[in-house]
Amino acid sequence: MAPGHKARRPASGVVIVTGTRASGLKAENSASPIQVLDAAALGRTGPPNLMQALAQNLPSFNVQAFGRDMAAMTLSARLRGLSPNNTLVLINGKRRHGTANLSVLAGAYQGGAAADLNYIPMSAIDHIEVLQDGAAAQYGTDAIAGVINIILKSNQRGATGNVNGGRYQDGGGHTGAGAANIGLAPFGGAFLSLSAETRYHGFSNRGGIDPRVLDKGTLAAQPNLLNAPGYPNLNKIQGDAQYRQHVGAANFGFGIAPDTSFYSFATFGKKQARAFENYRMPKRLPQVYPNGFSPLETFDEEDYAATAGIKGKLFGDWNWDLSTTYGKDVTRIGVDSSVNVSLFLDPGSSPTTFAAGQFKASQWTNNLDLSREFGLGWAKPLTFAIGAEQRRDSYAIVAGEPASRYKEGSQSYPGFSLTDAGRHGRHNEAFYINASSQPIKDLTVDLAARYEQFSDFGKARVAKLTTRYDFTPDFGLRGTFSNGFRAPTLAESYYSATNVTPRSAFVQLAPNSAGAKLIGIDGLKPEASTNLSAGFVFTPAPGVTVTVDGYQISIRDRIVGSGAVYGSGGSVNAQAVTAAILANGNVLDPTVLETGINIFSNAINTRSRGMELVATTASNYGAYGKVDWSLAANCNQTKVTRINQAPAQLRPQTLLDKTAVSHIESASPRMRVNLGALWKMGDWTVNLREAVYGQSSELFSPDGNRTYYETKVKTKAITDLEVGYKLTGEWTLSVGANNPFNAYPDMVNPQILAVQRANLDNGAVTIYPSFSPIGINGGYYYARASFRF
Repeated sequence: MAPGHKARRPASGVVIVTGTRASGLKAENSASPIQVLDAAALGRTGPPNLMQALAQNLPSFNVQAFGRDMAAMTLSARLRGLSPNNTLVLINGKRRHGTANLSVLAGAYQGGAAADLNYIPMSAIDHIEVLQDGAAAQYGTDAIAGVINIILKSNQRGATGNVNGGRYQDGGGHTGAGAANIGLAPFGGAFLSLSAETRYHGFSNRGGIDPRVLDKGTLAAQPNLLNAPGYPNLNKIQGDAQYRQHVGAANFGFGIAPDTSFYSFATFGKKQARAFENYRMPKRLPQVYPNGFSPLETFDEEDYAATAGIKGKLFGDWNWDLSTTYGKDVTRIGVDSSVNVSLFLDPGSSPTTFAAGQFKASQWTNNLDLSREFGLGWAKPLTFAIGAEQRRDSYAIVAGEPASRYKEGSQSYPGFSLTDAGRHGRHNEAFYINASSQPIKDLTVDLAARYEQFSDFGKARVAKLTTRYDFTPDFGLRGTFSNGFRAPTLAESYYSATNVTPRSAFVQLAPNSAGAKLIGIDGLKPEASTNLSAGFVFTPAPGVTVTVDGYQISIRDRIVGSGAVYGSGGSVNAQAVTAAILANGNVLDPTVLETGINIFSNAINTRSRGMELVATTASNYGAYGKVDWSLAANCNQTKVTRINQAPAQLRPQTLLDKTAVSHIESASPRMRVNLGALWKMGDWTVNLREAVYGQSSELFSPDGNRTYYETKVKTKAITDLEVGYKLTGEWTLSVGANNPFNAYPDMVNPQILAVQRANLDNGAVTIYPSFSPIGINGGYYYARASFRF
């Protein structure tokens, strides 16, 4: 590069506010790895929800394919292969509350209770900044894997929106949605941006046939099976839940004085969903269901949040920002087309619809931030920032109605018992300090430290050092070193319920319960992390930008869900497990073959190592249009470096069986590559993306921890294609397909299915692995009409 050559930077680069307190910084100049996704990129996806839009654009962001029980209602996502709880979500820089719906059942996303991104209307988003770096010293707990900061539109005029619909090629998943945004200027110096969306998504079913309904002996004893509608496809648990969701957002601000302004924003959403549970045979209660029955879990959720704040200048040089944020999520759980067998047999009657209980989670956060620049004679002024945060969290489980919790409770989802129910809270206070500058030309140094005091487990002190040195205007090295922490969510600490299938009943034991003490576990403590990253930013040619960043994240005392710990029916059983279940007040179905517990604990230490690559360029072909090219890749490997020994009461069983370890180490792809080309010519737009997913796998025992088999999903390449045409100045029509070649993941290991079928185990319905990174539904085709006025 010739001396004095100026940096080649895109003129339209977005000024970022995430990961730095300095003003005017663009993503390409950041000392930390940050990806920026604009509204147009988010909109060029098939399924109209934010979580899928992020998954299609960020290689390090993996979304749950489908979930069982309540996890079917709130799918989770994770960044860099870590827990969903290790990623902090911000809205306009303010902390977003988590969902009340804890992901409980075993799997790669177990324990997830992070913010539900699908309650943020995509039509309200200006852009998203994704900080892929540990940031606990800057933002506090949860920011071990990174930060997703959603910046809302602040338009004063104009209207945009769309209507879209689609379905899966092989049936099901019928989807319809509409969205709109309008900008208003209610009075001088003010803006009001309003957004609303509505979505419907139908059931899908990709499961196999339940071996119980084909068994000759069963058919001889229960001939009414043949009369069940849809026989033999009676068990529909492997597929999407049906839901209707309505969400809205408002972003408002105005100037109070020349140096002072008021701002506020809010979101509100409501979701109603249903998911199939395992089919119950005619013998379960022929007096009510002579042909058997398929219970449905029902889900009625409300989620809302609001922020208000004032910011301005103090003494001419200090910037100040005072804000308060409150968010709450309330979930009502029900069961339809079910029955309480014991209630019917004892008093002689039972309802078929039950109110099984409620989850409630809320968070109230108050922030004061101060910053100013000091001229020290350095290459750039020193940006100095200090701030304080106060937060109060609450979590509650509300017991189900008496009929839902009588003895073993309603079939498929027993109501929450009185001993499950309870209200819990935590408050914490934090103070941070941050200083960043360029002491010499081209060297950026950013130091941050944070002190936090929690009401339930004490103090946390964390710090972060970030540096970058630009050797030339086109090449710079950057790196960070930090330690972090994550407080256990209140749901992880206090969630308690009974999870049932036709052949098993397992109690999710709260770590803070009396029953947990009987098996040697006395609550949870925070996770602690150490983050290292190093990389470079390179502009090898005009219009070409390349970033490469390697990282290592070590987590000590990581909170994970246990494997199956048996009280009966396993290859090894523990009497302490049965005692813990009794102490917890749970009554289990006497007809099941296996009983036991699951529990969250600080069971392991892990180390995640990986590398991220982002490269962009553009080509101009004159009369044949322009193409924006992109390459993004993530390689990641997580290893369990230590397993804390199980309490003596459970040995020789372990808290983490081989299945649970595989969920941490191998259930996410080791590699993912996104290749993108966006071609524009006149009124035509073509967006083509090829996503390559590396191998992922899971170990599973179909016979109570006796024998383990491995299920692998081999490397898969998935194509996404969208073609758009501008009909008029205001209207655009787009048609597209996600996975147009209808690729499916490899099926569950045939040896697992063989054992399950031989044992007449309903688990054989699950023929596609739930950890599949490409989903289980095949191709999705859609059309969208968009407007802009």
